[in-house]
Amino acid sequence: MTFEIEKSIEILSRTPLVLESLLNGLSAEWVNNNEGENTWSPYEVLGHLIHGEKTDWLQRTKIILSNSEHKTFEPFDRFAQLKEDNTRPIEELLEEFSAIRLENLKELKSLQINDSKLQQKGVHPALGEVNLKELLSTWVVHDLGHISQITRVMAKQYQSEVGPWIEYLGILKK
Repeated sequence: MTFEIEKSIEILSRTPLVLESLLNGLSAEWVNNNEGENTWSPYEVLGHLIHGEKTDWLQRTKIILSNSEHKTFEPFDRFAQLKEDNTRPIEELLEEFSAIRLENLKELKSLQINDSKLQQKGVHPALGEVNLKELLSTWVVHDLGHISQITRVMAKQYQSEVGPWIEYLGILKK
């Protein structure tokens, strides 16, 4: 599939709805358990997505599209959510994510991104030169990857409960 901004927004706009449907109203065990040491719970993944909305995707888009000669991105703290208040109800996080994502997508649409803008470049602190198309494509895949991660973490909560059916459940083997 070739990148198109409209198709990307189709996914980006649905992520909050998917997470709301999946996580809203669940017991603490579903949202706070993880896969073991150095892994994230669905709650922490959602915190990570919120942090990205505040500091990463749209901010880097604006850097790329700016007239500035200095287009190097600030490093992204992939673990910032682990330093946040972890006592907030999941419903609050879902509402915050939805609101921020909605605003970010409104602003993204207002930038009227065309093929020329998609080729403009910025500098990632670890990856070097990247273009806007790559950044926006990554935003979409990042969302989908974390949705997959959340469902995998949740599935693994019953790993020892499924008995011999584990052989048919590929999600439990990852």
